[in-house]
This record gives sequence, structure tokens and C-alpha cells, in this order.
Amino acid sequence: MTATLTEKESVILVKKDGGIATITLNRPAALNSLNQDLMDGLLAALHDVAEDRTLRVVVITGNGRAFCAGGDLFFLVSLTNPVTARNFIEQGGLIPTTIMNMAKPVIAMVNGVAAGAGFNIALACDLVLCAKSVRFGQSFTKVGLVPDCGGQYLLPRIVGPYKAKELMFIGDLIDSETALGLGVVNRVTADDELEAETYKLAKRLLLSAPLPLAAIKKVINMSGQLDLPATLALETDTQTVCMQTADHREGVAAFKEKRDPVFTGS
Repeated sequence: MTATLTEKESVILVKKDGGIATITLNRPAALNSLNQDLMDGLLAALHDVAEDRTLRVVVITGNGRAFCAGGDLFFLVSLTNPVTARNFIEQGGLIPTTIMNMAKPVIAMVNGVAAGAGFNIALACDLVLCAKSVRFGQSFTKVGLVPDCGGQYLLPRIVGPYKAKELMFIGDLIDSETALGLGVVNRVTADDELEAETYKLAKRLLLSAPLPLAAIKKVINMSGQLDLPATLALETDTQTVCMQTADHREGVAAFKEKRDPVFTGS
């Protein structure tokens, strides 16, 4: 079932099917660039799927030729009031925060160009699959801006500070194979196989116990801020909780009985 979550019916589509939610950015004529309507709709969709306990995996993608080409420049240039401009950029920062704090895995299905904020939204996801023809770019300096949507936090942690500076200083597009080599994406697929490969991965995630996935995501996303003792303490806390769950007992029973486990998130 496909439905929208706000009155901005045309800009965000949400499909929920079999425990998997798909959020589609739907401004194809504008390459799914972020304006106020798309920002509002995307945040509403992210909050909805985060709170929906029937969902176990989230996929984010774009309609048309782009995943997301970043901020809508025609909209951005209209933000001449500094307070309004600041509010919009702060709101953009809520996108990576919401994705990274969500207690379920989020897959970026990058179907077309991911530039500027679009690149950084993909970086905030837990897994990134892209089509071979896709190009990525930190294009901010080309229009007199600095990276936002968490890019200056996320990219250096993935590619290192020197490569992050190069990508952000120059702003040129990189191809999918370069992105793969840098660790920006998990997998590159043929263009016509991207959707099938993404949902194959999403369905594999459905087979995993939800509580450990949420715990792993939380600890790894915090790992840059933690030393070893703090990490071990978090591992101890989360492992102790997981050991008391029905899913752990089911996993052990399935192992003994040589069958696939059926996890329920309890």
C-alpha cells in the first residue's frame, strides 16, 4: 500500500510491505532536490516508519533520474532571511539524526545522482547500494556553500580526513566504482538489478533478530566517540538484555533443531 504522510502528496511516497518500508523522494523534475515541502515530508515519513512496530527495515530511494541532487538552489536562494535560512538548515540536520537514531536498519537504494545533501543522506544510512551509472558529489563549494546534512561529520569517518577534504574542496562527481573503493557504498549493481538486489538484502535483514540489529547500529554509530572501556560497557549492557529475550531462546532452539529461527523482536 502506497500512501503519503503529509498534505504534500506529490513529494514523498511511503510503501509498507511485509515488514519493509520504502520511502521515495518524489520530485523527479527537480532531481528530488530538497525544498521545504520535501524536507517536511521526508522528516514526517522517517518519524512514521521509526515508530511503526510492524516495520523491521527501511529503504530510502528517489524517483526518476536522481536519488537526491541536494538542496533546491532556486529555493535556497530565496531564503534571504537569516533566521529562515538557519531554520531550514537545522531541519536538514534532523534527517541524518533521525536515520541514525532509528532502531532499525536503513538502506539507501541510490538509483541516480546523489549530490550535496543527497550524498550525505545516503551516508547516514546503515547500508548503501547503488546502480553502476550513479555519480556522487560533494558539490557545495561549486555554489558557494559548505557541506550540510551531517556530511562534515560522516564523510571523514568513512574515507578519512584528507580524502574528505579533497572531495569537499573540489566538489567533482565520482563514479560508483570510486565510491565503492572509498567505502562510501556497500555494493554496486547493474542498473536494472538495483531494486531486486536491494530488496533481497532487505529480506535477509528481516531474518535477523531486531533487538541485536538495533543495538549493533547504536554502538557502531557511537564508536567514534567511545574508547574501548566504554564500548565494552555498552556491549555488556546490550548483550545482557539480548540474553534475556525470547529471540535469543528461539535462536538457540533453532540451532539445536537445525532449522531457521523465526524472530519476533521480543
